[in-house]
Amino acid sequence: MESRRVAGNIVDVLNSTIYAAEIEVSDGKITSITKKNSPYSVFIIPGLIDAHVHVESSMLIPSEFARLSTMHGTVAAVSDPHEIANVLGVEGIEYMIENARTVPFKFYFGASSCVPATTFETAGAAIDAAQIDALLMRDDIKYLSEMMNYPGVINGDPDVMAKIRAAQKYGKPIDGHAPNLRGSACEQYIKAGINTDHECISLDEALEKISYGMKILIREGSAARNFDTLSPLISEHWQSAMFCTDDIHPDSLIKGQINLMVKRALGAGHDIMKALHCACVNPVLHYGLDAGLLRVGDPADFAVVDDLRGFNILQTYINGRLVSENAMPLIERVPYKALNNFRAAPKSPDEFYIPHKDGILNVIGAVDGQVATYKWHGQAKASNGNLVSNIEDDILKIAVVNRYENAPPALGFIHKFGLRDGAIASSISHDSHNIVAVGVTDEYLSEAINLIIANGGGICAVTRGSKKILPLPVAGLMSTADGFEVAKTYSELNELAKGLGSTLRAPFMALSFMALLVIPHLKLSDKGLFDSDTFQFISLFQGRPSQGVGL
Repeated sequence: MESRRVAGNIVDVLNSTIYAAEIEVSDGKITSITKKNSPYSVFIIPGLIDAHVHVESSMLIPSEFARLSTMHGTVAAVSDPHEIANVLGVEGIEYMIENARTVPFKFYFGASSCVPATTFETAGAAIDAAQIDALLMRDDIKYLSEMMNYPGVINGDPDVMAKIRAAQKYGKPIDGHAPNLRGSACEQYIKAGINTDHECISLDEALEKISYGMKILIREGSAARNFDTLSPLISEHWQSAMFCTDDIHPDSLIKGQINLMVKRALGAGHDIMKALHCACVNPVLHYGLDAGLLRVGDPADFAVVDDLRGFNILQTYINGRLVSENAMPLIERVPYKALNNFRAAPKSPDEFYIPHKDGILNVIGAVDGQVATYKWHGQAKASNGNLVSNIEDDILKIAVVNRYENAPPALGFIHKFGLRDGAIASSISHDSHNIVAVGVTDEYLSEAINLIIANGGGICAVTRGSKKILPLPVAGLMSTADGFEVAKTYSELNELAKGLGSTLRAPFMALSFMALLVIPHLKLSDKGLFDSDTFQFISLFQGRPSQGVGL
């Protein structure tokens, strides 16, 4: 690689100083930093790092995710391939690693610890402790991905503990996932070897977990956002905090990433050095990454910004290569194969029939901007002996369809989704990624779900006389298309869903979490209505025992 020189005011985060200098780069490394007497008009910062992200949630394969990320000064991502692993197992993880190698961006993948996430849903694959051990043995697997099964950790589940011991054997960090876990159970979970959590609901929870030695990831994704709640950590516990996006959809990724979190921190009066510790330094130190921190001998990974107030990214360098300039990626697109696991058969409207019974329904309550739901009770409408959507009271029928084999839909009702016409559906449905749909009629539900099946995955909206889909041929999660085009189509679909009446900020993102059983409080899996507080199936009708799928 040819040498180059880049000049600017160096923001030396490790030593909390700023000085004018010229960086010389050769063979991807910083070979010298020469101080200058006169200040420059631009600033050079270490490259930003997304400390926890599921690339699949961007609906882009890693090579396209990289192109968009570099526009925002991001040089690396600590990525859990949990989503594709639930669809394709270890083969899916290999797919992500292989595609990531086609671009200069620095991906650090983990071994997905919870595949499947629970036994209460149908996933496409399973990864056992022996496979986890084989993954963690590899140099290109950097950590054990988020351990969502915190009851298994606390109760000493043999398979869970074997996965933790494998990470400890190879000296690799273990990510956590334990929303609202407090007290002695929390301490026990952390003492088992769990190092991080990105699911803190309150500042008090985060502070308690820090007191037990845990690192806390402040998250601003497309659905779950806790920067405002946890931002005091930047000033008070900056050595124990990192920034992440977790689940970021393409329309959000186009606009910004970790750079927006730094900008917000600066706007709120936080110290630039502490903010950049969270955004750059702490992920490198915690995960042992080979990303540079602006030292001689380091990889030449850095970004050039206009100033330390507006924090606008002008250029991004990875291993000394200019990969983005003036908010445009300079990495070429990489055509890549698709890989999938989709066996569902088309559904007819009569498969969404729910026999009418008198009584109050257990209803999923959607919360805008949250992955958690609430338990609500209400009444649907009856039509010809079928319980149907009650549009006036915003109680809509929701369905989850097994994508891996032909099975009847699981059915329920959801409140506060807001549709007044049509239906929307998605094969992005955490964590097992079955098909999830909400609609105002059974006909619309079947039409939307069948459009997903016909395309082997995607997100779509249907209404009278029109339908639109973003196909996701890679595991039903990702597109191989240009990232800008994917973001455009996704934005159009979001607006279409809102045009159908949804009042949610991100209807498809909200929909994707309605089958996420490990997050409270009431969800729907392909096997039935699930109470995440008691971890058991419940009846659709209040006060009745569970009677099978959806009833």
